Amino acid sequence: SVPADASNPDSVVVSVLNISATLGSQAVLPCKSYRMVWTQDRLNDRQRVVHWDVYSNYYGDNKMERLCDMYSAGDQRVYSSYNQGRIFMPQNAFTDGNFSLVIKDVAESDEGTYSCNLHHHYCHLYETVKIQLAITKKAEDANQYWDGEKPVIVALKGSTVMLPCVNHNHIWTERHSEEEQQVVHWDRQPPGVPHDRADRLIDLYASGERRSYGPLFIRQKMNITDTAFALGDFSLRISELESADEGTYSCHLHHHYCGLHERRIYQVFVTEPVREKKVVNLTTHNIAPAIACIPFPLPSDPNVVRGHNVINVIIPESRVHFFQQLGYILATLLLFIVLLIIVVLITRKRRQRGYEYNVKKYGEKDVNLKEFTVDTTDLTQYKSEDIRLDYKNNILKEKAEQARSFPAKNIDLDK
Repeated sequence: SVPADASNPDSVVVSVLNISATLGSQAVLPCKSYRMVWTQDRLNDRQRVVHWDVYSNYYGDNKMERLCDMYSAGDQRVYSSYNQGRIFMPQNAFTDGNFSLVIKDVAESDEGTYSCNLHHHYCHLYETVKIQLAITKKAEDANQYWDGEKPVIVALKGSTVMLPCVNHNHIWTERHSEEEQQVVHWDRQPPGVPHDRADRLIDLYASGERRSYGPLFIRQKMNITDTAFALGDFSLRISELESADEGTYSCHLHHHYCGLHERRIYQVFVTEPVREKKVVNLTTHNIAPAIACIPFPLPSDPNVVRGHNVINVIIPESRVHFFQQLGYILATLLLFIVLLIIVVLITRKRRQRGYEYNVKKYGEKDVNLKEFTVDTTDLTQYKSEDIRLDYKNNILKEKAEQARSFPAKNIDLDK
């Protein structure tokens, strides 16, 4: 893609428009300027002219009078026979830019306000320079000064005076080929893209040269008429609008010779087409009346009510639908309760296993301590080992020792 024109950053934005069009339609972005109308100047004078006028009240009539004029490709013309040979402009005025007026043998009737008018009909430019001329009979009063609005010249009666009008702008002095100096650009900025990164769409020159950029389908749907420079109408036509065509478009008008640099901005929005709809009252069994949209034409019916563009469709809910939603809610709640019970049971079972003590050996089964029996009879002889008793006689001592050593056994002699 070709970037936007950055060679003229001082382009003046003359208008900003918002354009909204429906999808699939044709949009026209108006861009007109009669200053860009090109007519070939075969005489090479570019329709440049200068003329001098004077506003005088010497005779009490306060009138404006044309003194002389001159075209860039012609001779100067003096309107009054009285001024023939007395007033004139330099013959090379349109070469060096000196349009000063020379007045010989000035008289009191020459007093007034003079204006130097430069007209560029081709570029539609108009410039005016005003000078006040006063006549005095005393040489010491001759002077020049600025009164705050225009220069004032006080000239001696009978002398020769020159009223200055100088403009060295190339518009008035140079000659160029018009078709190389006039060009129109169209740029497009997608949403969110700054102006300096816009895409170039079309370049159109006054010579007839046309340059289109981008894919083929864009060049076919976006175009300018061939008579643009003849009519001054450089409007861009976009056919078969799509949503992708939204964005900011810019029309750049450049007349390098005339110093014209203008830019017009267009915000393009694409909307959906409005379809014609009809409203019909529908009644079904066990369901309240509803409002429905019918996209196709219906036969004539006295119950049909024609609506406008937008219709709201509202269908009331029945009791069956209510119970169906309630069943979904109850089933979800029951499933949640079952899952909660399973989690509680698993947790309790794991806690019970934590209180059991299992003894494991490598390669053997679990052994329960309850299976073992402990014989406590062998511990009786150790119960009273350290007990020291004092006995009254040896007979009691012997009996006590016998009782500690072995318990008495009952022997049944009858067996």
